[in-house]
Amino acid sequence: MDIDADELAQMSEEERAALAAMEQAAGSSDDSWDGGDATPGFDADLGDDGGARILNQEEIDSLLGFDDDAGGSEQTSGVMALINSAMVNYERLPMLDIVFDRLVRLMSTSLRNLTSDNVEVSLDQVSTVRFGDYMNSIPLPAMLSVFKAEEWDNNGLLVVDSALIYSVVDVLLGGRKGTPAIRVEGRPYTTIETKLVERMIGVSLSDLSSAFDPLSPVSFSLDRMETNPRFATITQSGNACVLARLRVDMGDRGGRVEILIPYATLEPIRELLLQMFMGEKFGRDSIWENHLTQELYKTDVQLQAVLGEKTASLQEVLSWKVGSRVMFNTTTEDELELRCGNFPMFRGPVGQKQGYIAVQIERYIPPEKEDEI
Repeated sequence: MDIDADELAQMSEEERAALAAMEQAAGSSDDSWDGGDATPGFDADLGDDGGARILNQEEIDSLLGFDDDAGGSEQTSGVMALINSAMVNYERLPMLDIVFDRLVRLMSTSLRNLTSDNVEVSLDQVSTVRFGDYMNSIPLPAMLSVFKAEEWDNNGLLVVDSALIYSVVDVLLGGRKGTPAIRVEGRPYTTIETKLVERMIGVSLSDLSSAFDPLSPVSFSLDRMETNPRFATITQSGNACVLARLRVDMGDRGGRVEILIPYATLEPIRELLLQMFMGEKFGRDSIWENHLTQELYKTDVQLQAVLGEKTASLQEVLSWKVGSRVMFNTTTEDELELRCGNFPMFRGPVGQKQGYIAVQIERYIPPEKEDEI
């Protein structure tokens, strides 16, 4: 800033101090962009204009949350974490973990009996995904089996990848152990391959039904098998679904099975799936219930035999004296009513036994309903 000597002389002391501060700030800002005095920790890779820093591909992927090296079980970060935050926190269903753990044990036994081979089934992950995103991520070729839950009147999806398909075909047709299955890419699956995989899918759906039995009885039946994801649409693309990834190992062979169940399918048993443990579904303790029942049977209950009832005015009651006689309309042939408190319990004829007035119980009086009361 250029100022003449006459103008500087006319300025006050406050204006001169402000001018000096402005010049000092301008000088410090020019020094901060000098190549030798760059700010520590700041990369000096600037663009041609000297004011814009260019990000490399790794920094862009980290910012957006696209990390190719990260496994599927790791948490998503960056912009993708913000996009999928609503889906990750959609709803926790604790009982589903128990159901799928039970499924793993059942499938291990069933597939061993089916293939006569050493089969190991493991659960990789149980997560929540959008249906459209999952269908776009299915590696093809694969077999997509649409199954129906009869009691819930809705559908689910079971996906078998190509590695497991060829492994099952090789094992069921007598392939040698210890040799990987031969894949033939670029052709559709034959009828024999489809039928053999359909047997494995039928066994898996039967085990899935058994896994849900302790929670709620349900029958899963195979509806159809597709190889094109477009023909296996069972819900809207934006709907939330539960995805269970299973790993099936048969020696050196194996592959993946993925079970996709929409939240709409699980809605009939949603309250049961929200429980924290299996015993919570009963809502009571049978040992305490039996003990309480036995103690209640020992409780003393006082019964009142009503010989007769009569409505009298207050003036008449106040006129009663010792020796006054009150007449009832009850006869010896009428049945008396036994009450527990204000609730009528039994009816029966009156008589005499061993010098006492006795009532023989002949009829039980059912309790009145609340609407009748």
